[in-house]
Amino acid sequence: MQRRSFIRIAGGGVVAAATLATASLTGCSADMPNAAIEAWQGPGADLAAAGDPRRWLLSYAILAPHSHNLQSWIVDLGTPGEITLSCDAKRLLPQTDPLSRQIMMSHGTFLEMLDLAARERGLRADITLFPEGAFGPDKIDARPVARIRLTPDAAVAKDPLFGQILRRRTARSVYDLNRPVPAVAWAAMADAVKPNTLRFGYAGLEQAPALAMQRNIAAEAWRIELTTPRTIMESFEVLRVGQAEVAQHRDGLTLLDPMVVTLNRLGLFDRSKAPAPDDYATTSQIRDFAAKLASTTGFLWMVTQTNDRVAQVNAGRAYARVQLAAMGQGLSMHPLSQALQEYPEQAKPYREIHSLVDATQPGQTVQMWARVGYASAVSPAPRRRLADFIRA
Repeated sequence: MQRRSFIRIAGGGVVAAATLATASLTGCSADMPNAAIEAWQGPGADLAAAGDPRRWLLSYAILAPHSHNLQSWIVDLGTPGEITLSCDAKRLLPQTDPLSRQIMMSHGTFLEMLDLAARERGLRADITLFPEGAFGPDKIDARPVARIRLTPDAAVAKDPLFGQILRRRTARSVYDLNRPVPAVAWAAMADAVKPNTLRFGYAGLEQAPALAMQRNIAAEAWRIELTTPRTIMESFEVLRVGQAEVAQHRDGLTLLDPMVVTLNRLGLFDRSKAPAPDDYATTSQIRDFAAKLASTTGFLWMVTQTNDRVAQVNAGRAYARVQLAAMGQGLSMHPLSQALQEYPEQAKPYREIHSLVDATQPGQTVQMWARVGYASAVSPAPRRRLADFIRA
Protein backbone atom coordinates (compact mmCIF):
# COMPACT_ATOMS: atom_id res chain seq x y z
CA MET A 1 0.00 0.00 0.00
CA GLN A 2 2.76 2.44 0.86
CA ARG A 3 4.66 1.58 -2.33
CA ARG A 4 1.56 2.18 -4.46
CA SER A 5 1.02 5.57 -2.84
CA PHE A 6 4.66 6.55 -3.39
CA ILE A 7 4.53 5.57 -7.06
CA ARG A 8 1.35 7.56 -7.61
CA ILE A 9 2.85 10.67 -6.03
CA ALA A 10 6.17 10.31 -7.83
CA GLY A 11 4.34 9.80 -11.10
CA GLY A 12 2.35 12.93 -10.47
CA GLY A 13 5.56 14.82 -9.77
CA VAL A 14 7.03 13.76 -13.09
CA VAL A 15 3.85 14.80 -14.85
CA ALA A 16 3.92 18.16 -13.17
CA ALA A 17 7.53 18.88 -14.00
CA ALA A 18 7.09 17.79 -17.60
CA THR A 19 3.86 19.26 -18.78
CA LEU A 20 1.18 20.82 -16.72
CA ALA A 21 1.41 24.42 -17.79
CA THR A 22 -2.08 25.67 -18.53
CA ALA A 23 -1.74 27.72 -21.65
CA SER A 24 -1.36 25.91 -24.94
CA LEU A 25 0.92 23.44 -23.27
CA THR A 26 2.26 20.64 -25.40
CA GLY A 27 4.99 18.19 -24.70
CA CYS A 28 7.93 17.36 -26.91
CA SER A 29 9.62 14.03 -27.34
CA ALA A 30 11.39 11.95 -29.94
CA ASP A 31 8.57 9.44 -29.38
CA MET A 32 5.84 11.76 -30.67
CA PRO A 33 3.67 9.75 -33.10
CA ASN A 34 4.43 10.85 -36.66
CA ALA A 35 0.75 11.03 -37.53
CA ALA A 36 0.16 13.55 -34.73
CA ILE A 37 2.63 16.05 -36.19
CA GLU A 38 2.30 15.38 -39.92
CA ALA A 39 0.58 18.74 -40.39
CA TRP A 40 3.90 20.46 -39.64
CA GLN A 41 5.31 19.11 -42.89
CA GLY A 42 3.08 21.57 -44.72
CA PRO A 43 0.40 20.89 -47.34
CA GLY A 44 1.05 18.18 -49.88
CA ALA A 45 1.41 18.67 -53.61
CA ASP A 46 -2.25 17.78 -54.16
CA LEU A 47 -3.42 20.74 -52.09
CA ALA A 48 -0.89 23.08 -53.69
CA ALA A 49 -2.12 22.11 -57.17
CA ALA A 50 -5.83 22.14 -56.34
CA GLY A 51 -8.02 24.65 -58.12
CA ASP A 52 -9.59 25.70 -54.82
CA PRO A 53 -6.78 27.04 -52.57
CA ARG A 54 -8.79 27.20 -49.36
CA ARG A 55 -7.63 23.88 -47.94
CA TRP A 56 -4.03 24.88 -48.70
CA LEU A 57 -4.51 28.06 -46.68
CA LEU A 58 -6.19 26.19 -43.85
CA SER A 59 -3.32 23.72 -43.61
CA TYR A 60 -1.22 26.66 -42.36
CA ALA A 61 -3.96 28.26 -40.27
CA ILE A 62 -4.41 25.15 -38.11
CA LEU A 63 -0.76 25.45 -37.03
CA ALA A 64 -1.61 28.58 -35.03
CA PRO A 65 -1.05 28.55 -31.25
CA HIS A 66 -4.13 27.78 -29.17
CA SER A 67 -4.80 27.75 -25.43
CA HIS A 68 -4.29 24.24 -24.04
CA ASN A 69 -3.80 23.20 -27.67
CA LEU A 70 -7.57 22.66 -27.87
CA GLN A 71 -7.82 23.68 -31.55
CA SER A 72 -11.40 24.96 -31.22
CA TRP A 73 -11.65 26.16 -34.81
CA ILE A 74 -14.50 25.16 -37.15
CA VAL A 75 -14.58 26.34 -40.77
CA ASP A 76 -17.44 26.27 -43.24
CA LEU A 77 -16.54 26.12 -46.94
CA GLY A 78 -20.11 26.10 -48.23
CA THR A 79 -19.77 29.39 -50.12
CA PRO A 80 -17.19 29.36 -52.96
CA GLY A 81 -14.32 31.75 -52.37
CA GLU A 82 -15.21 32.19 -48.71
CA ILE A 83 -14.28 30.69 -45.36
CA THR A 84 -16.51 31.11 -42.33
CA LEU A 85 -14.76 30.60 -39.00
CA SER A 86 -16.69 29.55 -35.90
CA CYS A 87 -15.79 28.28 -32.44
CA ASP A 88 -16.34 24.71 -31.31
CA ALA A 89 -18.28 25.15 -28.07
CA LYS A 90 -17.13 21.71 -26.92
CA ARG A 91 -13.52 22.92 -26.84
CA LEU A 92 -13.55 25.66 -24.22
CA LEU A 93 -11.81 26.29 -20.88
CA PRO A 94 -14.60 27.29 -18.49
CA GLN A 95 -12.39 27.15 -15.39
CA THR A 96 -9.17 28.88 -16.44
CA ASP A 97 -10.71 31.00 -19.20
CA PRO A 98 -14.27 31.58 -17.94
CA LEU A 99 -14.94 34.53 -20.26
CA SER A 100 -13.36 32.80 -23.31
CA ARG A 101 -10.95 35.70 -23.82
CA GLN A 102 -8.05 33.35 -24.56
CA ILE A 103 -10.25 31.31 -26.88
CA MET A 104 -10.97 34.45 -28.89
CA MET A 105 -7.26 35.26 -29.02
CA SER A 106 -6.70 31.74 -30.33
CA HIS A 107 -9.10 32.51 -33.16
CA GLY A 108 -7.07 35.61 -33.89
CA THR A 109 -3.89 33.56 -34.23
CA PHE A 110 -5.73 31.31 -36.70
CA LEU A 111 -6.86 34.31 -38.78
CA GLU A 112 -3.34 35.75 -38.90
CA MET A 113 -1.84 32.48 -40.13
CA LEU A 114 -4.62 32.26 -42.72
CA ASP A 115 -3.95 35.80 -43.91
CA LEU A 116 -0.21 35.15 -44.22
CA ALA A 117 -0.89 32.02 -46.27
CA ALA A 118 -3.37 33.89 -48.49
CA ARG A 119 -0.77 36.55 -49.24
CA GLU A 120 1.68 33.82 -50.18
CA ARG A 121 -0.79 32.64 -52.82
CA GLY A 122 -1.52 36.12 -54.17
CA LEU A 123 -4.93 36.30 -52.52
CA ARG A 124 -6.44 39.19 -50.63
CA ALA A 125 -8.23 37.98 -47.51
CA ASP A 126 -11.00 40.41 -46.61
CA ILE A 127 -11.79 39.46 -43.02
CA THR A 128 -15.06 40.55 -41.43
CA LEU A 129 -15.14 39.89 -37.71
CA PHE A 130 -18.41 38.79 -36.13
CA PRO A 131 -20.53 39.22 -39.29
CA GLU A 132 -23.70 38.31 -37.37
CA GLY A 133 -22.79 40.35 -34.29
CA ALA A 134 -20.15 40.03 -31.59
CA PHE A 135 -20.49 37.75 -28.60
CA GLY A 136 -21.28 39.26 -25.25
CA PRO A 137 -18.54 39.70 -22.64
CA ASP A 138 -19.43 36.59 -20.64
CA LYS A 139 -19.76 33.75 -23.13
CA ILE A 140 -19.61 32.80 -26.77
CA ASP A 141 -22.33 31.28 -28.94
CA ALA A 142 -22.86 29.64 -32.33
CA ARG A 143 -22.51 32.81 -34.39
CA PRO A 144 -19.40 32.99 -36.60
CA VAL A 145 -16.22 34.63 -35.38
CA ALA A 146 -15.21 35.73 -38.87
CA ARG A 147 -16.06 35.53 -42.53
CA ILE A 148 -13.14 35.61 -44.96
CA ARG A 149 -13.60 36.50 -48.62
CA LEU A 150 -10.66 35.49 -50.85
CA THR A 151 -9.91 37.43 -54.01
CA PRO A 152 -6.93 37.15 -56.39
CA ASP A 153 -5.00 40.41 -56.20
CA ALA A 154 -1.63 41.02 -57.83
CA ALA A 155 -1.09 43.99 -55.52
CA VAL A 156 -1.06 41.83 -52.39
CA ALA A 157 2.43 41.71 -50.91
CA LYS A 158 3.87 38.54 -49.42
CA ASP A 159 4.88 38.72 -45.78
CA PRO A 160 8.26 37.23 -44.74
CA LEU A 161 6.67 36.01 -41.51
CA PHE A 162 4.98 33.29 -43.54
CA GLY A 163 8.31 31.50 -43.78
CA GLN A 164 8.33 30.94 -40.02
CA ILE A 165 4.96 29.18 -39.72
CA LEU A 166 6.23 25.61 -40.14
CA ARG A 167 9.10 26.40 -37.74
CA ARG A 168 6.91 27.93 -35.03
CA ARG A 169 7.28 26.31 -31.61
CA THR A 170 6.52 27.25 -28.01
CA ALA A 171 9.40 26.44 -25.66
CA ARG A 172 8.40 26.05 -22.02
CA SER A 173 11.89 25.10 -20.95
CA VAL A 174 14.81 26.74 -19.18
CA TYR A 175 16.32 29.52 -21.28
CA ASP A 176 19.96 30.57 -21.68
CA LEU A 177 20.52 33.25 -19.04
CA ASN A 178 23.84 34.20 -20.63
CA ARG A 179 22.17 35.35 -23.85
CA PRO A 180 20.04 38.47 -23.40
CA VAL A 181 17.46 39.37 -26.02
CA PRO A 182 19.21 41.84 -28.35
CA ALA A 183 17.77 45.23 -29.23
CA VAL A 184 17.40 44.25 -32.88
CA ALA A 185 15.14 41.34 -31.87
CA TRP A 186 12.91 43.53 -29.70
CA ALA A 187 12.67 45.95 -32.63
CA ALA A 188 11.66 43.14 -34.98
CA MET A 189 8.92 42.03 -32.62
CA ALA A 190 7.67 45.58 -32.11
CA ASP A 191 7.62 46.09 -35.86
CA ALA A 192 5.59 42.91 -36.36
CA VAL A 193 2.83 44.31 -34.11
CA LYS A 194 2.37 47.51 -36.11
CA PRO A 195 -0.62 46.34 -38.19
CA ASN A 196 -2.56 46.07 -34.90
CA THR A 197 -3.65 48.89 -32.62
CA LEU A 198 -2.30 47.86 -29.26
CA ARG A 199 0.61 48.73 -27.00
CA PHE A 200 3.67 46.49 -27.10
CA GLY A 201 6.10 46.59 -24.21
CA TYR A 202 9.07 44.60 -22.98
CA ALA A 203 11.69 44.35 -20.28
CA GLY A 204 15.16 42.84 -20.70
CA LEU A 205 18.08 42.00 -18.44
CA GLU A 206 19.07 45.65 -18.23
CA GLN A 207 15.80 46.25 -16.35
CA ALA A 208 16.53 43.92 -13.44
CA PRO A 209 13.92 45.30 -10.98
CA ALA A 210 11.13 44.92 -13.55
CA LEU A 211 12.26 41.39 -14.37
CA ALA A 212 12.26 40.45 -10.69
CA MET A 213 8.73 41.75 -10.19
CA GLN A 214 7.45 39.93 -13.26
CA ARG A 215 9.06 36.68 -12.13
CA ASN A 216 7.38 37.01 -8.73
CA ILE A 217 3.96 37.68 -10.20
CA ALA A 218 4.25 34.78 -12.64
CA ALA A 219 5.39 32.40 -9.89
CA GLU A 220 2.49 33.30 -7.60
CA ALA A 221 -0.07 33.01 -10.39
CA TRP A 222 1.34 29.60 -11.28
CA ARG A 223 1.10 28.46 -7.64
CA ILE A 224 -2.53 29.57 -7.50
CA GLU A 225 -3.45 27.62 -10.62
CA LEU A 226 -1.69 24.50 -9.36
CA THR A 227 -3.42 24.61 -5.98
CA THR A 228 -6.92 25.43 -7.23
CA PRO A 229 -8.42 21.97 -7.78
CA ARG A 230 -10.89 22.85 -10.53
CA THR A 231 -8.26 24.62 -12.65
CA ILE A 232 -5.62 21.90 -12.45
CA MET A 233 -8.30 19.31 -13.16
CA GLU A 234 -9.17 21.17 -16.34
CA SER A 235 -5.62 20.48 -17.51
CA PHE A 236 -5.85 16.83 -16.43
CA GLU A 237 -9.00 16.45 -18.54
CA VAL A 238 -7.10 17.25 -21.74
CA LEU A 239 -3.83 15.56 -20.77
CA ARG A 240 -2.81 12.90 -23.32
CA VAL A 241 -0.45 10.32 -21.83
CA GLY A 242 1.49 8.03 -24.16
CA GLN A 243 1.58 7.53 -27.89
CA ALA A 244 -1.83 5.86 -28.13
CA GLU A 245 -3.67 8.78 -26.49
CA VAL A 246 -1.69 11.37 -28.43
CA ALA A 247 -2.37 9.61 -31.74
CA GLN A 248 -6.04 9.22 -30.89
CA HIS A 249 -6.71 12.84 -29.88
CA ARG A 250 -3.94 14.88 -31.56
CA ASP A 251 -4.72 17.83 -29.32
CA GLY A 252 -4.48 18.92 -25.69
CA LEU A 253 -1.49 18.58 -23.39
CA THR A 254 1.00 15.89 -24.36
CA LEU A 255 3.02 13.70 -22.00
CA LEU A 256 5.32 10.99 -23.34
CA ASP A 257 7.69 10.54 -20.39
CA PRO A 258 8.41 6.76 -20.30
CA MET A 259 8.06 6.48 -16.53
CA VAL A 260 4.63 8.11 -16.44
CA VAL A 261 3.47 6.20 -19.52
CA THR A 262 4.37 2.95 -17.75
CA LEU A 263 2.64 4.02 -14.54
CA ASN A 264 -0.42 5.00 -16.56
CA ARG A 265 -0.54 1.58 -18.20
CA LEU A 266 -0.38 -0.04 -14.77
CA GLY A 267 -3.19 2.14 -13.49
CA LEU A 268 -0.88 3.91 -11.05
CA PHE A 269 -1.20 7.43 -12.43
CA ASP A 270 -4.42 8.91 -11.09
CA ARG A 271 -5.91 11.71 -13.18
CA SER A 272 -9.24 11.64 -11.37
CA LYS A 273 -8.33 14.04 -8.56
CA ALA A 274 -6.13 17.08 -8.01
CA PRO A 275 -2.87 16.74 -6.02
CA ALA A 276 -2.82 18.41 -2.63
CA PRO A 277 -0.86 21.67 -2.29
CA ASP A 278 1.92 19.91 -0.34
CA ASP A 279 2.12 16.85 -2.62
CA TYR A 280 5.32 16.30 -4.51
CA ALA A 281 3.28 16.63 -7.70
CA THR A 282 2.60 20.25 -6.74
CA THR A 283 5.77 21.33 -4.96
CA SER A 284 8.09 19.89 -7.61
CA GLN A 285 6.22 21.74 -10.32
CA ILE A 286 6.48 25.02 -8.44
CA ARG A 287 10.25 24.55 -8.14
CA ASP A 288 10.52 23.59 -11.81
CA PHE A 289 8.65 26.69 -12.94
CA ALA A 290 10.71 28.91 -10.65
CA ALA A 291 13.87 27.66 -12.40
CA LYS A 292 12.38 28.54 -15.76
CA LEU A 293 11.46 32.02 -14.60
CA ALA A 294 14.92 32.53 -13.14
CA SER A 295 16.42 31.76 -16.56
CA THR A 296 14.23 34.26 -18.37
CA THR A 297 16.10 37.12 -20.02
CA GLY A 298 13.08 39.08 -21.17
CA PHE A 299 9.34 39.52 -20.85
CA LEU A 300 6.93 41.08 -23.33
CA TRP A 301 3.35 42.23 -22.99
CA MET A 302 0.57 43.53 -25.20
CA VAL A 303 -2.12 45.90 -23.92
CA THR A 304 -5.39 46.85 -25.60
CA GLN A 305 -7.46 49.91 -24.71
CA THR A 306 -10.65 47.86 -24.60
CA ASN A 307 -11.47 44.23 -23.90
CA ASP A 308 -14.26 43.63 -26.38
CA ARG A 309 -14.30 40.59 -28.64
CA VAL A 310 -12.78 42.43 -31.60
CA ALA A 311 -9.88 43.61 -29.44
CA GLN A 312 -9.32 40.05 -28.21
CA VAL A 313 -9.24 38.57 -31.72
CA ASN A 314 -6.92 41.28 -32.99
CA ALA A 315 -4.62 40.77 -30.00
CA GLY A 316 -4.36 37.12 -31.02
CA ARG A 317 -3.39 38.19 -34.51
CA ALA A 318 -0.72 40.44 -33.04
CA TYR A 319 0.66 37.68 -30.84
CA ALA A 320 0.94 35.32 -33.81
CA ARG A 321 3.00 37.92 -35.63
CA VAL A 322 5.22 38.60 -32.63
CA GLN A 323 5.97 34.93 -32.11
CA LEU A 324 6.80 34.42 -35.78
CA ALA A 325 9.06 37.48 -35.68
CA ALA A 326 10.80 36.08 -32.60
CA MET A 327 11.31 32.75 -34.37
CA GLY A 328 12.93 34.65 -37.21
CA GLN A 329 15.40 36.09 -34.70
CA GLY A 330 16.23 32.65 -33.30
CA LEU A 331 14.27 33.30 -30.10
CA SER A 332 11.79 31.22 -28.15
CA MET A 333 8.60 32.36 -26.46
CA HIS A 334 6.40 31.01 -23.67
CA PRO A 335 3.03 32.64 -22.86
CA LEU A 336 2.32 33.29 -19.19
CA SER A 337 -1.45 33.14 -19.12
CA GLN A 338 -2.13 32.44 -15.45
CA ALA A 339 -2.00 36.01 -14.09
CA LEU A 340 -4.18 37.21 -16.98
CA GLN A 341 -7.02 34.82 -16.29
CA GLU A 342 -10.30 36.11 -14.95
CA TYR A 343 -11.26 33.61 -12.26
CA PRO A 344 -11.49 34.93 -8.68
CA GLU A 345 -8.39 33.30 -7.20
CA GLN A 346 -6.17 35.14 -9.71
CA ALA A 347 -7.48 38.61 -8.85
CA LYS A 348 -4.34 39.72 -7.03
CA PRO A 349 -1.77 38.66 -9.69
CA TYR A 350 -4.13 40.09 -12.32
CA ARG A 351 -4.07 43.49 -10.62
CA GLU A 352 -0.33 43.33 -10.08
CA ILE A 353 0.67 42.63 -13.67
CA HIS A 354 -1.75 45.26 -14.96
CA SER A 355 -0.29 47.80 -12.55
CA LEU A 356 3.29 46.87 -13.38
CA VAL A 357 2.83 47.45 -17.12
CA ASP A 358 0.69 50.58 -16.63
CA ALA A 359 -2.63 49.12 -17.79
CA THR A 360 -4.88 50.47 -15.06
CA GLN A 361 -7.28 52.74 -16.93
CA PRO A 362 -10.86 51.50 -17.46
CA GLY A 363 -10.96 48.97 -20.27
CA GLN A 364 -7.20 48.56 -20.58
CA THR A 365 -6.34 44.87 -20.67
CA VAL A 366 -3.12 42.90 -20.79
CA GLN A 367 -4.04 40.44 -23.51
CA MET A 368 -0.68 38.68 -23.69
CA TRP A 369 2.29 38.30 -21.39
CA ALA A 370 5.19 36.02 -22.31
CA ARG A 371 8.75 35.14 -21.44
CA VAL A 372 11.32 35.44 -24.22
CA GLY A 373 14.82 34.06 -24.65
CA TYR A 374 17.09 31.51 -26.25
CA ALA A 375 16.24 27.84 -25.76
CA SER A 376 17.06 24.43 -27.17
CA ALA A 377 14.92 23.21 -30.04
CA VAL A 378 11.61 21.55 -29.18
CA SER A 379 9.23 19.37 -31.15
CA PRO A 380 5.97 20.68 -32.65
CA ALA A 381 2.62 20.22 -30.97
CA PRO A 382 0.12 17.61 -32.17
CA ARG A 383 -2.46 18.74 -34.69
CA ARG A 384 -5.72 17.15 -35.72
CA ARG A 385 -6.40 16.28 -39.35
CA LEU A 386 -7.37 19.12 -41.62
CA ALA A 387 -10.67 17.40 -42.36
CA ASP A 388 -11.55 17.50 -38.65
CA PHE A 389 -11.93 21.29 -38.80
CA ILE A 390 -14.02 21.53 -41.98
CA ARG A 391 -17.77 21.65 -42.19
CA ALA A 392 -19.17 21.52 -45.72
